[in-house]
Amino acid sequence: MFFSKKPPVTWIVAGLGNPGEQYEYTRHNAGFLVADALGDKGDFPIQKLKYHALTNTAEIGGQGVLVMKPTTFMNLSGEAVGEAARFYKIPADHVLVISDDVDLPLGKLRIRRSGSAGGHNGLKSIIQHLGTDQFPRLRVGVGGKPNPDYDMADWVLSKITGEDRKLLDETVKRAADAVECILKSGVEQAMNKYN
Repeated sequence: MFFSKKPPVTWIVAGLGNPGEQYEYTRHNAGFLVADALGDKGDFPIQKLKYHALTNTAEIGGQGVLVMKPTTFMNLSGEAVGEAARFYKIPADHVLVISDDVDLPLGKLRIRRSGSAGGHNGLKSIIQHLGTDQFPRLRVGVGGKPNPDYDMADWVLSKITGEDRKLLDETVKRAADAVECILKSGVEQAMNKYN
């Protein structure tokens, strides 16, 4: 009998979102969609409950990776990511966070080596729990509010439908490719290719 041995976990890829059917295909769940796309692509379902997250380990881009979808709800994402990072002793620069970005048009991706939370509560929580903002992130554009009076919480928790959903599906696949590029070739190369 042969068993394929996965490499040890040296990276965490955390897709951010909110658990529960009512949040599926909302703008805020873009990170969950990308994590699921990675799981589909590599045939590793993200469903083991560990570290307050749905998780699985896989080899992506030649790296041993814990892919996770925190079940803590968006604003407490750092609890799950921090716990996993401490368990695996993963430095912040090997924690890749995937989140939605309302300041980017739907369909655009932005990769950064580090940076502020930019008003995103999930990123704010991760910065707090890792004790630094020096971790790479992949932001998935979900488009801005249709008008200034629209409540931001209502906007990010609204479902994406129709043509926008088709565009989001394409973007999510591209984002999964970008994650693979980051892990295989580094943040700089991925920035040049996907930003």
